[in-house]
Amino acid sequence: MSVPTPSSISSETPDKPGLTAPSLRRRMACWLYEGMLMFGVVFIAGYLFSTLTQTRHALDNRHLQQGFLFVVFGIYFTWFWAKGQTLAMKTWHIRVVDRQGHALSQPRALLRYLLSWLWLLPPLAVSGLVGLPGGELTVLLFGWIAIWALLSRFHPERQFLHDALAGTRLVHQAPAPKAPRK
Repeated sequence: MSVPTPSSISSETPDKPGLTAPSLRRRMACWLYEGMLMFGVVFIAGYLFSTLTQTRHALDNRHLQQGFLFVVFGIYFTWFWAKGQTLAMKTWHIRVVDRQGHALSQPRALLRYLLSWLWLLPPLAVSGLVGLPGGELTVLLFGWIAIWALLSRFHPERQFLHDALAGTRLVHQAPAPKAPRK
């Protein structure tokens, strides 16, 4: 009996051809780009919230605003994941599908959104319980994100844990061929 080497493990299975997981580097680059794009969503949603609630100080209604942003993020991600890709995923040629390679339903996209908070909630919970200062929270947060991302290397299909739990997977989507110029 031979032990499989990392290079012999493939994300593509005979019954699921074409469902190759993108490299961890590409998925994390997409994750960072998504974070940059979310600044615009936060700005618009924050402005809308502040206008509707007549909030004059940034810390007024802070928890209500955080809840509002949680819902706005949920709508954003659920909507785009049910269509297959966010803008960042299109840029990095990544698509989210279910285990069989089909488009996500709205409930499955919502489940993936809720489970994706496992990227951030454990370090935030520890920080809240222990009362860590901002610098230590940042180190803990980046450490947890690195560990969480590296755990995908142990999944047989190279998927993140929240994808495995939600029954979803990230796959490579080849760019559409360009039309010939006339």
